[in-house]
Amino acid sequence: MADHGLRERKKRATRELISNVATGLFIQRGFEEVTVAEIAEAAGVSKMTVFNYFPRKEDLFLDRHADRLAELVDVVRSRPEGVSPATALRAHQHALLASGHPLSGAITGGPGFWWVLTSSPALMARWYEQEREIAAAFAEVFVAETGEVFRSRMAAGLLTTAITTVFSHAMGRIVAGEDADLVRREQVAAIDQAFDLVERGVGDFPAVGGL
Repeated sequence: MADHGLRERKKRATRELISNVATGLFIQRGFEEVTVAEIAEAAGVSKMTVFNYFPRKEDLFLDRHADRLAELVDVVRSRPEGVSPATALRAHQHALLASGHPLSGAITGGPGFWWVLTSSPALMARWYEQEREIAAAFAEVFVAETGEVFRSRMAAGLLTTAITTVFSHAMGRIVAGEDADLVRREQVAAIDQAFDLVERGVGDFPAVGGL
């Protein structure tokens, strides 16, 4: 059991090393200009090892998606009885912001990330694909709870839009040169405004065993 835990830690460390090396090279030169072979050499691993951890080059840069997706689904699925997904996700967004998490968007390292992302059509395509994956995962949870396919898809799309718009709003302000501390303070209201707008549309759907 201890050996298994050690192997998992080593795998996580290797994955993080490869991703960090790749991100550094992408920020220096741009996503399209860096090859997987160069990343492997800089990280001290084989090209095959890189592909074992990251089947797609885009995921070397957008490497938080799997964890983010699992966390968002867990927030919705494990919410207390009577609490709507919108309420649970609003609280989660506030928690990300308060902890200074990169996925809050309100971080000082944003400009480098945003430049790499927006200058690459391949990365932007993957970025939007990841958004669709989040919406699909939400919809799957809602359909399982309610059996309502259309309404579940609508609610899932609106909630995903709130999450992604909150992130891009903060990131865009920082990229434009606004003070990061000011953005963080004002982002509290932006999160509430986003979820207020969604809640007017979807209400507490689907609050199984709700109030």
